[in-house]
Amino acid sequence: MSSRPGRRAAILLVAIPLGIATSPACAQAGSASPADDSSSPFLGRWELDLRRLPDDYGAAPKRVTYGFADIGAGKWRSTIDVTDPDDRVRHMVVDFRRDGTAVRGGGDTSEADEAAFISPSPRVLIMNLAKERRPGSVRVYTVSDDGGEMTESAASVTTNGAPMIRRFHYRRLP
Repeated sequence: MSSRPGRRAAILLVAIPLGIATSPACAQAGSASPADDSSSPFLGRWELDLRRLPDDYGAAPKRVTYGFADIGAGKWRSTIDVTDPDDRVRHMVVDFRRDGTAVRGGGDTSEADEAAFISPSPRVLIMNLAKERRPGSVRVYTVSDDGGEMTESAASVTTNGAPMIRRFHYRRLP
C-alpha cells in the first residue's frame, strides 16, 4: 500500500482486504471465537458515502462497494469494487477466517496482496494489510447499533512517516 497521503493511501483500500503482516495484537487475539456468522451485522453489501470523505482525501472515486458473505465452514468472502472517475473498475476478493491468519487476495492487488482479519466482538472487524510481505495499513470496521452504517478507521503513515488515521462511512445497500 502506498504511504503517500491522499486518495490512494487513504482509501483505495477501504476496499482492499488483500494484505498483511500479522501484528502481535492480532496474533494474540486470534484465538478469540468470532461471533455467530449467520447473524453478523457485517454481512451484506455496503457503499462508501462519497459526501463524507475526509477533507484531505483528494480526488474521489466514482463509487466504492464492499460486500461480506458467509461462504460456510467458518469462512467469509469480501468483495470490493472501486470505480475510478474514468469508469475503470478494480475488483478485489478475499476469502478469510476471522482468526488473524494471513490469506492471499485475488483480483486487483495493486495496493495489497495479503490480509488478516479478526473480529473481537460482533460489531467490530479488524483488517491488517500487506503488499509483498511489507506492512500496509490497519483498518477497523464498526457497524452502527441499527445496522445501517459501517465506519472504517484506516490507520497508516504519511510519506514523512507520521501516523495518520482517516475515517470513512458506508451505508448498507438493499
